[in-house]
Amino acid sequence: MGQLIISIGREFGSGGHEIAEKLAKHYDMPLYDHNLLDKIAEERNLNSEELKSYDEVQDGVFHRRVRGMSSSMTEHVAQLQFDYLKEKANAGESFVVVGRCSETVLKDNKDLIAIFVNGDKDQKVARVSKKYELSESQAADLMKKKDRARKMYHNINCDSKWGDSRNYCLLYTSPSPRD
Repeated sequence: MGQLIISIGREFGSGGHEIAEKLAKHYDMPLYDHNLLDKIAEERNLNSEELKSYDEVQDGVFHRRVRGMSSSMTEHVAQLQFDYLKEKANAGESFVVVGRCSETVLKDNKDLIAIFVNGDKDQKVARVSKKYELSESQAADLMKKKDRARKMYHNINCDSKWGDSRNYCLLYTSPSPRD
């Protein structure tokens, strides 16, 4: 098998991460998700917990950009991840990656398959409620918060919009319980 890179974007509660895990296992490939910062920290002798504190969060303070350089740690952490994914792809490695703007960061790689997973709202609420032991209203609130953060992170770091079907090879909607 030649190189294969599978990028999974997803709505919170849609099961996208589980799909990514199954694909990585099926194709016997590494899975990069929130563990990406651990790998970067290990390879570059950095503190992974410090990196994680800046991952996919809003700075909350003003930062400056001078001659293309930013004072934002959030931007630096995002760029570390984007560069890491590009390095792996350029080295010919195969992998599955969840989020991390990977469908945009790796869009020029001919071996990229980009998938976006969404789902029936009621089913997502039920899944999140069960997984995190929350009431349905708490689950719905968490979903809204997580998806808002994902959308903001993506839209700040990419020219394309999060979840826009034109950025993906495949859109998958988790079936509703009645299907």
